[in-house]
Amino acid sequence: MMDDTGGVQMARALKHAALSLMLLPRFLLAALMLWLLDFLCIRKKVLLKMGERQDGSDDPPVCVSDSNKMFTLESLRAVWYGQKLDFLKSAHLGHAAPNTEVVLVQERRQVRILDCMKGKRPLILNFGSCSCPPFMTRLAAFQRVVSQYADIADFLVVYIEEAHPSDGWVSSDAPFQIPKHRCLEDRLRAAQLMLSEVPGGNVVVDNMDNSSNAAYGAYFERLYIVRDERVVYQGGRGPEGYRISELRNWLEQYRNDVVNSQTAVLHV
Repeated sequence: MMDDTGGVQMARALKHAALSLMLLPRFLLAALMLWLLDFLCIRKKVLLKMGERQDGSDDPPVCVSDSNKMFTLESLRAVWYGQKLDFLKSAHLGHAAPNTEVVLVQERRQVRILDCMKGKRPLILNFGSCSCPPFMTRLAAFQRVVSQYADIADFLVVYIEEAHPSDGWVSSDAPFQIPKHRCLEDRLRAAQLMLSEVPGGNVVVDNMDNSSNAAYGAYFERLYIVRDERVVYQGGRGPEGYRISELRNWLEQYRNDVVNSQTAVLHV
C-alpha cells in the first residue's frame, strides 16, 4: 500500500514538473513584459500600440494608470495561475462544451451551464468579474451586441473569481474594489454589482471550486460561443485576446447564414 501511495505521489510530482517546464518560457516572457511595463515611457508606447489595433466602439483601449504596479509577486502569481488554467482547460474549439455547475444569481439555484441553452440557438458565454478593467470597460459594448442579436442567440455572463482583488493584484482602474471571494455569498454579492451595470442581464456565478473558470480557462476574462453543446468560437485570453468585435463578427456571419438558409428553403 505504501509503495502504491509513493508511486502516485511520484507521478503527480513528475506531472507537475513537466507542466512547469512547458509553461515556463511563456511565463518568463509575460514576466519580462510586466517588468518593462513598470517603466512608464514603455507602458505608454505599448498601450498606444494596443489601442491602434483595437476597434474603437466594440473594443475600447485598455487603460492602465501610472500608479499601478505591474511587476509584483501578486501579479506574477495571477499570470502563472491564468496560464496554467489555459493550458489545462477542457474546452476546445470543435469539441464538447464542459457542462460545469453554476449558480443563478437571482434565484440562487444551482444549475449546469448548458441548461441555459435554448434549443439550437447559440449560447454566448462571457466570463469576467467586476475588478477586471478591460471586462468592465467593454461591458457596454457587450450589452449592445446582446440587444442587436437577441433574436438569434442567447447570452450569459459567468462571474468568476476576481481578476484584481483588493487583497491581491490590486488595480486602481477597477471600478470596484472587491476582496477575494471566501464563500459563495461573497461571489453572489459581487455579481449583484455587475447586475446593476447590466440590468436585466443573465448572470450566473461560478461555484467555489472554480470549475467553470478551470474548464474554460477563463481567467482573467474570456468569450466563448456554444452551439449544439459544442464550442464553435473560443476567444483569446484577456486582456489582449478579449474582443467584442470578434463576437459581433461571428454573430453577423451566423445571422447571414440563417437568412440564406431560410431563403434557400423558400426557393425550394
